[in-house]
Amino acid sequence: MNTRSFFTFLFFFICFTISLSHSLNNGLSVELLHRDSPKSPLYHPTQTKYQRVVNAARRSINRVHHFYKNSLTKTPQSTIISDKGEYLMTYSIGTPPFKLYGIADTGSDIVWLQCKPCKRCYNQTSPMFDPSKSSSYKNIPCKSNTCLHVTDTSCSEQDSCQYTIQYGDQSRSHGDLSVETLTLESTTGHSISFPKFVIGCGTQNTVSFEGSSSGIVGLGGGLVSLTTQLGSTIGGKFSYCLVPWLSESNTTSKLNFGDAAMVSGDGVVSTPIVKKDSDIFYYLTLEAFTVGNKRVKFGGSLEDGVVEGNIIIDSGTTLTLLPSDIYSNLESAVAELIHLERVQDPENMLSLCYSVTSSEYEFPIITANFKGADVKLHSLSTFIPIADGIVCFAFISSEIGAIFGNLAQQNLLVGYDLVQKQVSFKQIDCTKF
Repeated sequence: MNTRSFFTFLFFFICFTISLSHSLNNGLSVELLHRDSPKSPLYHPTQTKYQRVVNAARRSINRVHHFYKNSLTKTPQSTIISDKGEYLMTYSIGTPPFKLYGIADTGSDIVWLQCKPCKRCYNQTSPMFDPSKSSSYKNIPCKSNTCLHVTDTSCSEQDSCQYTIQYGDQSRSHGDLSVETLTLESTTGHSISFPKFVIGCGTQNTVSFEGSSSGIVGLGGGLVSLTTQLGSTIGGKFSYCLVPWLSESNTTSKLNFGDAAMVSGDGVVSTPIVKKDSDIFYYLTLEAFTVGNKRVKFGGSLEDGVVEGNIIIDSGTTLTLLPSDIYSNLESAVAELIHLERVQDPENMLSLCYSVTSSEYEFPIITANFKGADVKLHSLSTFIPIADGIVCFAFISSEIGAIFGNLAQQNLLVGYDLVQKQVSFKQIDCTKF
């Protein structure tokens, strides 16, 4: 490179860096669409709200396989990856930018999408990305540090790095590990591009994943997740505020990065993220639930200590799943405070259901006692309408693990600080956030 070319390159690099830093100075917020929102490409207008609740409950029961791959379970058959996605976000890939819908998932560690030419792919109803039409697409060579450090990679005959991601239900995606320009469009209308972003360009995706969604946007703790790659650019911070998905509000949920992801002010409580063998999932420590004046400990006898990192917080699971003994104790404590006629769930999935004749009835507040953080869960987040005149407790028993689901996280500003290694909660009306 001659001297003039070098200084031209340096000038443009400095301009890009200043522009990117300025753009993220006040953070970045993007829309999150619940899959059952009328704005979602997965929305089925012919379904009733009760059918949507039932389907979400089934997805929650099945999603546990995604987290606990090697465990046995008594829950129904495994699900497909599309069933795991509760919230969608838009982003663009390539030069020129190619707009896509991806499933935002805190339980996944890579941004992967279906790419042409696809050897074995699901029926994607929206246009599929063609890397040959992007000037910024480049395969990662096998001997690169990225290929060597990302888990489950292999080498193709063309010396390009291949990724494989396999979920607990045996669904999988396989293809080229590549670098490409990723563009996020903020809720204020401006766009920010991130060059040389590592993506999985999937050409063999053995899932029944039909619809407009192009793949998964991993928000987990792995090396090539969206949040990890944005890294210092966002100060290791992201947050979301989930609008109650059965509300009649036209407001969409928000996913925030950088300064926009700060959770501050009165009422903020924080709990540590516990690191385990898998860096993908966000493990928290739940010490107990408090219902009225009764405390339901998360653990064995009163003499036993609470196991650190005993529950996963997840954006892609609707219900909250608990070990059977803890669930049973919690259900009993909740039932003691409710004076309504108890009825059977017509779908036989949820065990604590009541007949209601008015929406005015207030169910008891349940406090999730995380380590250092007491989070109040109002009835909007703990009971759901399952049929006309029937509401059910939105917690279920699980034989193989605990998940703090997204229904319990509604109307909470939930912030992840990956530098301080903590999750913060703040009570808020997400329709006004």
